[in-house]
Amino acid sequence: MARKLNKDFYSLETITMAEQLIGKRLVHRLPDGTRLSGRIVETEAYIGLEDPCCHSFSGRPTPRTAVMFGSSGFSYIYFIYGFYFCMNVVAGNEGVPEAVLIRALEPVEGVDLMRAPRPLAPTHQLANGPGKLCQALRLGREQNALDLTNNSHLWIEEDVDQTDVVLIEGPRIGLSIQHDAAHWPLRFGWRGNPSLSPPKFPQEP
Repeated sequence: MARKLNKDFYSLETITMAEQLIGKRLVHRLPDGTRLSGRIVETEAYIGLEDPCCHSFSGRPTPRTAVMFGSSGFSYIYFIYGFYFCMNVVAGNEGVPEAVLIRALEPVEGVDLMRAPRPLAPTHQLANGPGKLCQALRLGREQNALDLTNNSHLWIEEDVDQTDVVLIEGPRIGLSIQHDAAHWPLRFGWRGNPSLSPPKFPQEP
């Protein structure tokens, strides 16, 4: 069995974590034992109190963001647009509320085709967006605020050799203009991977 990422990994600086999560595997094991998993191919970093686009920018915990103010390595899953969930990994030291959004997965194992947004779509499109990957891996409120280092139902594990990953970067997606933060190059992807989310990175052909 592949090794779960541990506290040492989740203690990495947030941008470094966002880069190094590329090529790791997100796993959700259902109560019946079924494993749903995908290889992380795209992330976005949110750097807390200095980032106007981050949920914790106000510096005041809310019922939704409280998990961000705790230890790193926990899941932060929130509901958006009245329809989608988004999966994040809490980063930063305790009291430093930062996070990495898992933006796209390459489906690997047991992806739930019946609940994916487009069941007849090509496999590489089943999880190429933050809402789509949560649907495909059946992630919702029940998976929020879980310790990814020791949970038996949700975790991230080693997968491909990091030297095989060719990173590409660009501005984050879907943010309203808030100072220049919406343009910061904090979106990271695996160059050329067909499961990257739209729109394309600036450097892609």
